[in-house]
Amino acid sequence: MDTMRDRFIATTSRLLDEDARLAVVLAEISRDGFDGAHRGHPDRVINVGIREQLLLGVGGGMALAGMRPVMHTFASFLVERPFEQVKLDFGHQDVGGVLVSAGASYDWPAGGFTHMSPGDVALLDTLEGWTVHVPGHPDEAESLIRHAVAGDDRVYVRLSLQSNAQGLDVDGARLLRVREGHAGVFVAVGPMLDNVLAATEGLDVTVLYATTVRPFDGEALRAAVAGARASDVVLVEPYLAGTSTTAANDALADVAHRILGLGVSREELRRYGSLDEHLAAQGLDAQTLRERISGFLGRGR
Repeated sequence: MDTMRDRFIATTSRLLDEDARLAVVLAEISRDGFDGAHRGHPDRVINVGIREQLLLGVGGGMALAGMRPVMHTFASFLVERPFEQVKLDFGHQDVGGVLVSAGASYDWPAGGFTHMSPGDVALLDTLEGWTVHVPGHPDEAESLIRHAVAGDDRVYVRLSLQSNAQGLDVDGARLLRVREGHAGVFVAVGPMLDNVLAATEGLDVTVLYATTVRPFDGEALRAAVAGARASDVVLVEPYLAGTSTTAANDALADVAHRILGLGVSREELRRYGSLDEHLAAQGLDAQTLRERISGFLGRGR
């Protein structure tokens, strides 16, 4: 199976042929993948080199000129390093664009902490007007990229090497209900779905699937909680733990409830290891999730 990043490159290269306003801005990362697109559209596939602030500045200028820029590099270099340009060149100027990241929270542990970005979604939460997509499969990545490129708003698409076994029919807005139950509600974000389904196997709980986390689909969460005997909510996100807890609390402001936010810890793991080892160390593998979930649900009885 191809990766989400592979699918992003192939999909966006095709979209460049279809949409004359579309442009791709790179900072070396994935440059080789866009070689063919650059030959076909040398004026709309721009590589600025390892200059991430310039990456956002060029994209912002294109947006002001009426183009639809897609800017791409590792998440830590796309959101964190040039955050001032994200805030000013897009938010303050009130123009749209699409940020497409690679690397997720720790996809390439050998790259060290400079290439890890568990706080990217939380950082974008400090700004207004950003839609955030977190696909869990290459098919979903393609659908959400097409959805993002077709609009005029500000969109962040967070890609990962971690993938669920199957893609679902996502629409860029709603939480999908993938399991029905009555003893609690789980929200699995993007590539966390398979582990959450394995961790909750045999439990009488509802599992909702989120590939669009901003705006947060509070209506679907409220409906799921209303249909359950227990108003216990567990959020499992592939980035900083608790990132969506405030959004879920806001959706349930007039409902007595408990929330457990699971995700990546603020504590830095000073080891390289592998992606699977980082998942286990963060307690996001299926077995550890089961233990943490069971403890939380048990305390609520």
